[in-house]
Amino acid sequence: MLSNSCWYRSMLLCSLVGVVIVAAYSDVHSQDVSNASNPVVLENQLPGSTDWQLTRVRVDGSRYRSPWIEGYCSKQSVKAGESIDIKVSTNPARPFRLEIFRTGYYGGAGARKVASIGPLPGKTQATPTPGEKDLHECRWETSYSLSIPNDWISGVYLGRLTTIPEAEQEPYWQSYVIFVVTDDRKCDVLFQCSDNTWQAYNQWPSHYSVYTHPKGNQGPWADVSFDRPYGREAQFDSVVNDPLTVGAGEYLPLEFPLAYWLEQHGYDVSYCCNSDMVTPDRGLKSRVMISVGHDEYWDIRQFRSVERLRDEGVSLMFLSGNSVCWVAPYRDSFDGRANRIFFRGGPYGGDRPVVQARAKDHGPFPERGPDEGLLMGARNVEPVNGGGDWICVQPEHWIFEGTGMKRGESIPGLIGWEYHGDPADIPGLQVVGAGTAWVSGEKPQQWTATVYEGPKGNVVFNASSIFWVQGLSDPPGHTLPWSHWSRPHGPDPRVQRITKNVLTRALQGR
Repeated sequence: MLSNSCWYRSMLLCSLVGVVIVAAYSDVHSQDVSNASNPVVLENQLPGSTDWQLTRVRVDGSRYRSPWIEGYCSKQSVKAGESIDIKVSTNPARPFRLEIFRTGYYGGAGARKVASIGPLPGKTQATPTPGEKDLHECRWETSYSLSIPNDWISGVYLGRLTTIPEAEQEPYWQSYVIFVVTDDRKCDVLFQCSDNTWQAYNQWPSHYSVYTHPKGNQGPWADVSFDRPYGREAQFDSVVNDPLTVGAGEYLPLEFPLAYWLEQHGYDVSYCCNSDMVTPDRGLKSRVMISVGHDEYWDIRQFRSVERLRDEGVSLMFLSGNSVCWVAPYRDSFDGRANRIFFRGGPYGGDRPVVQARAKDHGPFPERGPDEGLLMGARNVEPVNGGGDWICVQPEHWIFEGTGMKRGESIPGLIGWEYHGDPADIPGLQVVGAGTAWVSGEKPQQWTATVYEGPKGNVVFNASSIFWVQGLSDPPGHTLPWSHWSRPHGPDPRVQRITKNVLTRALQGR
């Protein structure tokens, strides 16, 4: 039992913390989400780290891998109380340190160190011989088995690998591994990482992605495995020229601004991967599920799961572009771990003519997905990439409340590098944004942002751009992307307010 003086100090501390939390919220975010039982608010009261980014990064002649130090994890996601194996190769063999950081807001620092491990012995592990369909599946020895403490809350975690030089004049080298700590608790917002798409574009060790098979870059010819490091993403040559993301997939440039913003404003958010959504169980414990960034590859089971979420009253926010474009059938790894290998199994889109043409030109495909527009509100179109301004077409709609936007007003550069168009015939669906995306060497394309109401008063919002979250925040470790001679400008109060409006309405609906 606390003494009277201890009790008074505790109450005073709680009051001061509450004042700080409330004061931290901007005018853009007036909703009271500072519930003391919210683990995200409690987590972000802990001190952040000033040193969590990569400082010295080196890629080899392929421009994609960092053989000096690189690694991968045995699972895409893990729960507290479970373990995950971290597999590392150093060439030349060098001891190394492993530091684990949870990414978030943390008073603007962007991450918090939760573990420091090592020195650990390093060894050079074999580059796998290509298997059938150019599969590169590493079978590396485990360098460290990490048991997830019970007090590590859900989040996106980065493991920073740093070599320890053997000689005074030798430099150190760094790269990341990345994993998600997920959970089963009820939450307001479920942030789904688009890690299938990170892996689809991953060319590690040199030119082996779903896009690089000699038979063609749009067919079902290539398999990809999560059992390999994330190299420097190939598409970053034309989208984000930033080698300081080596090992972290597309998370830092395309998804982290959303995580940072949600945690800054105290939303009750949990995190998961594409593979965690192959059943609806996790999503049904949330009130809003968010697709973020570049979310192109979905196993058909994920599509059916998210359909069920909508039908049972969970709101959906597609703060993403080129989403639900290709069926990505999972299969097990060489040692039986589920959902570790996939390929481009076929297009979503049902029997629409553009999809039939896609299947004819790039197939034959073994699978065909349903019309993604009937879930998202708008669809993938051809061409699907380009850049442009996000333009308001219905300023009287509730999503624009408090933005002051007028019809025809634009948010510069927010469309890109891929988007959605061709709105679906859904009763009550409204087009709230629309305009032109300019495509290098091709005819201009029309994009549309849409909103419709689900069957239980829930909301489905399609922002229609990979770049949407660039308007939310610009956290440490983040670089603005660009494409097709167009780029977003970074945080914009109109994007922040629209996102807040949709979340407010969505959280009222269930």
